[in-house]
Amino acid sequence: MNPNLRPLVLTFILAAGPAFAQEDAPRPEEKGPAASADAQLKSFVIDSEGWEEGVPPKDLFVLDGTVKIATKDGSKVIMVEPNPIVDVGIQVGESAAGTSVAQMKVKATKRGRSTPRFGLSVHGLTGRRLFVNCAKKQLELVSGEEVISSAPFAWETDTWVHLKLVAELTSAGQWMIIGKAWKDGTQEPDAPMVKEEQPKEKIKGNGKVTLWGTPFSETPIYMDDVKVQVATK
Repeated sequence: MNPNLRPLVLTFILAAGPAFAQEDAPRPEEKGPAASADAQLKSFVIDSEGWEEGVPPKDLFVLDGTVKIATKDGSKVIMVEPNPIVDVGIQVGESAAGTSVAQMKVKATKRGRSTPRFGLSVHGLTGRRLFVNCAKKQLELVSGEEVISSAPFAWETDTWVHLKLVAELTSAGQWMIIGKAWKDGTQEPDAPMVKEEQPKEKIKGNGKVTLWGTPFSETPIYMDDVKVQVATK
């Protein structure tokens, strides 16, 4: 785990062990959209250090592919195995009913001309996704197969990258969706890198956060420092 992350006050630990914690917290005001319609969010923090290496605990719901708990750079992490080469999805936290915020850091490796793809999404499998397109060196906000917004991002092989996706239902009845990426050891950008606005009725706004990794380069993808905030019913 990154020691520079701001600590959260944990209210209780789930039965699976001390690696998955939950709290009720106010909406994420720092460096995010303003005037949220959801005054209170429920937060989940995944700390892989509490898990044994090997098969992941039930708190991680693996949709496809092979996922394990491993050690990388001296810390326990979530590892996407390089084979088979499929879109690996891992659902975490509770289902949102409104605002949803997802954040993690990822480390992946280029092999020859092949590069991996990784990202995260909110509001279930049909919700907005934030991907690092390593081959094009850009950050992409995606709906289905459509790239809604993109921005240059100089991904470097075998380095940790932070991702943050916010889908916030504002008090004005609009969805404000923003995405950011930044290299480990640097500051989170103040301004969104990719952005979308939609009226409330255009986005269902329900479903879990999903972590994504596709090992096109046939090398493992590592995920750590996963944090989720959702508005619930």
